[in-house]
Amino acid sequence: MSQSYNRGLIEDFGRWREFSAGMWAWVFHKFTGWVLVGYLFTHIAVLSTALQSPDAYTTTIRTLESLLVVRIMEVGLLAVAVFHILNGLRLLFVDLGVGLESQDKSFYASLMLTGAIVVASVPTFVAGVF
Repeated sequence: MSQSYNRGLIEDFGRWREFSAGMWAWVFHKFTGWVLVGYLFTHIAVLSTALQSPDAYTTTIRTLESLLVVRIMEVGLLAVAVFHILNGLRLLFVDLGVGLESQDKSFYASLMLTGAIVVASVPTFVAGVF
Protein backbone atom coordinates (compact mmCIF):
# COMPACT_ATOMS: atom_id res chain seq x y z
CA MET A 1 0.00 0.00 0.00
CA SER A 2 1.45 3.36 -0.97
CA GLN A 3 1.01 6.48 1.06
CA SER A 4 0.79 9.94 -0.34
CA TYR A 5 1.56 13.27 1.21
CA ASN A 6 -0.29 16.43 0.27
CA ARG A 7 2.44 19.01 -0.29
CA GLY A 8 0.08 21.72 -1.44
CA LEU A 9 0.25 23.58 -4.68
CA ILE A 10 3.66 24.13 -6.21
CA GLU A 11 2.41 27.55 -7.24
CA ASP A 12 1.62 28.46 -3.62
CA PHE A 13 4.30 31.10 -3.15
CA GLY A 14 2.85 32.04 0.23
CA ARG A 15 4.94 29.25 1.74
CA TRP A 16 8.08 31.33 1.13
CA ARG A 17 7.05 33.54 4.06
CA GLU A 18 7.43 30.52 6.32
CA PHE A 19 11.13 30.14 5.50
CA SER A 20 13.48 30.79 8.37
CA ALA A 21 16.84 32.53 8.00
CA GLY A 22 18.54 29.14 7.73
CA MET A 23 16.39 28.16 4.77
CA TRP A 24 17.08 31.48 3.03
CA ALA A 25 20.79 31.00 3.68
CA TRP A 26 20.57 27.57 2.02
CA VAL A 27 18.60 28.93 -0.96
CA PHE A 28 21.00 31.86 -1.48
CA HIS A 29 24.06 29.61 -1.09
CA LYS A 30 22.78 27.18 -3.72
CA PHE A 31 21.78 30.02 -6.06
CA THR A 32 25.13 31.79 -5.75
CA GLY A 33 26.95 28.50 -6.27
CA TRP A 34 25.12 27.90 -9.56
CA VAL A 35 25.75 31.48 -10.67
CA LEU A 36 29.47 30.99 -10.01
CA VAL A 37 29.47 27.75 -12.02
CA GLY A 38 27.74 29.57 -14.89
CA TYR A 39 30.29 32.36 -14.69
CA LEU A 40 33.12 29.82 -14.80
CA PHE A 41 31.90 28.46 -18.14
CA THR A 42 31.38 31.98 -19.51
CA HIS A 43 34.86 32.94 -18.37
CA ILE A 44 36.36 29.91 -20.10
CA ALA A 45 34.48 30.79 -23.30
CA VAL A 46 35.88 34.32 -23.29
CA LEU A 47 39.38 33.08 -22.53
CA SER A 48 39.16 30.63 -25.41
CA THR A 49 39.15 33.56 -27.84
CA ALA A 50 42.84 33.94 -26.96
CA LEU A 51 43.43 30.63 -28.71
CA GLN A 52 42.28 32.18 -31.98
CA SER A 53 44.58 35.17 -31.67
CA PRO A 54 45.72 37.58 -28.98
CA ASP A 55 44.12 40.42 -30.94
CA ALA A 56 40.72 38.70 -30.88
CA TYR A 57 40.99 38.28 -27.11
CA THR A 58 42.01 41.91 -26.58
CA THR A 59 39.18 43.12 -28.79
CA THR A 60 36.67 40.93 -26.94
CA ILE A 61 37.79 42.16 -23.52
CA ARG A 62 37.81 45.82 -24.55
CA THR A 63 34.38 45.50 -26.12
CA LEU A 64 32.90 43.81 -23.06
CA GLU A 65 34.51 46.23 -20.61
CA SER A 66 33.15 49.23 -22.50
CA LEU A 67 29.54 48.14 -21.89
CA LEU A 68 27.78 49.46 -18.81
CA VAL A 69 25.69 46.30 -18.52
CA VAL A 70 28.87 44.21 -18.24
CA ARG A 71 30.17 46.48 -15.48
CA ILE A 72 26.89 46.10 -13.62
CA MET A 73 27.09 42.33 -14.07
CA GLU A 74 30.61 42.44 -12.61
CA VAL A 75 29.23 44.15 -9.51
CA GLY A 76 26.62 41.39 -9.33
CA LEU A 77 29.32 38.77 -9.69
CA LEU A 78 31.23 40.38 -6.84
CA ALA A 79 28.09 40.31 -4.68
CA VAL A 80 27.51 36.64 -5.52
CA ALA A 81 31.12 35.65 -4.82
CA VAL A 82 31.40 37.63 -1.58
CA PHE A 83 28.13 36.25 -0.20
CA HIS A 84 29.07 32.70 -1.19
CA ILE A 85 32.45 33.03 0.54
CA LEU A 86 31.05 34.61 3.71
CA ASN A 87 28.17 32.16 3.96
CA GLY A 88 30.59 29.28 3.35
CA LEU A 89 32.75 30.50 6.23
CA ARG A 90 29.63 30.81 8.37
CA LEU A 91 28.72 27.22 7.51
CA LEU A 92 32.24 26.07 8.32
CA PHE A 93 32.01 27.59 11.78
CA VAL A 94 28.55 26.11 12.33
CA ASP A 95 29.86 22.68 11.30
CA LEU A 96 32.69 23.10 13.80
CA GLY A 97 30.15 23.92 16.50
CA VAL A 98 30.99 27.62 16.77
CA GLY A 99 28.01 29.97 16.87
CA LEU A 100 25.31 27.32 16.75
CA GLU A 101 22.91 29.43 18.77
CA SER A 102 23.40 32.55 16.63
CA GLN A 103 23.05 31.17 13.11
CA ASP A 104 20.35 33.64 12.13
CA LYS A 105 22.42 36.60 13.30
CA SER A 106 25.49 35.38 11.45
CA PHE A 107 23.44 34.95 8.26
CA TYR A 108 22.14 38.50 8.51
CA ALA A 109 25.66 39.71 9.29
CA SER A 110 26.98 37.99 6.15
CA LEU A 111 24.25 39.69 4.11
CA MET A 112 25.06 43.11 5.57
CA LEU A 113 28.81 42.65 5.12
CA THR A 114 28.25 41.57 1.53
CA GLY A 115 26.15 44.67 0.92
CA ALA A 116 28.79 46.94 2.47
CA ILE A 117 31.61 45.43 0.41
CA VAL A 118 29.60 45.65 -2.82
CA VAL A 119 28.49 49.24 -2.24
CA ALA A 120 32.07 50.26 -1.41
CA SER A 121 33.35 48.65 -4.61
CA VAL A 122 30.81 50.11 -7.06
CA PRO A 123 32.97 53.17 -7.92
CA THR A 124 35.81 50.84 -8.89
CA PHE A 125 33.67 48.96 -11.40
CA VAL A 126 31.89 51.86 -13.04
CA ALA A 127 34.82 54.32 -13.01
CA GLY A 128 35.96 53.58 -16.57
CA VAL A 129 32.50 53.78 -18.11
CA PHE A 130 31.65 57.40 -17.37
